[in-house]
Amino acid sequence: MKINRIITLLFFLISVGSCAQEKNTKNETSYQVIKTEEEWKEQLTELEYEVLREEGTERAFSGKYVDWKKKGTFVCKACGNPLFSSETKFKSGTGWPSFYTYKNDNSVLEVPDNKYGWNRVEVECKKCGSHLGHVFEDGPKPTGLRYCINSVSLDFVEED
Repeated sequence: MKINRIITLLFFLISVGSCAQEKNTKNETSYQVIKTEEEWKEQLTELEYEVLREEGTERAFSGKYVDWKKKGTFVCKACGNPLFSSETKFKSGTGWPSFYTYKNDNSVLEVPDNKYGWNRVEVECKKCGSHLGHVFEDGPKPTGLRYCINSVSLDFVEED
């Protein structure tokens, strides 16, 4: 009985410790687009701000671009930076738009994300530092990657 209490206490302490990790601090001066939080709040809707600036996540299957099939380029909702080509979009079944690679070297940053005890890789816009989603190693060929991106963090520029 005493051992069970000790084990339960240890699991509790481990889980509390992993949830207490702080949000990544961004080096705002390294981005081309720099705005105050008030400026971001004026520009973005409440949900856009929550996802792009506070690293939130929209509900699965709720986003505009989950089943999007038009040809063109997905750009950052916050700054217009080209992020993903529609040619690299695929149906992952996860409820978020998924891509197997990004547009070019100026598109995204991949940042370790160890919040909440998870070992993930966050995807940020390289130009403004906005949170886009995460990248996982369960995607299709040729990269084997799945960039799982919030629709609310994207705009779309259709091909002519």
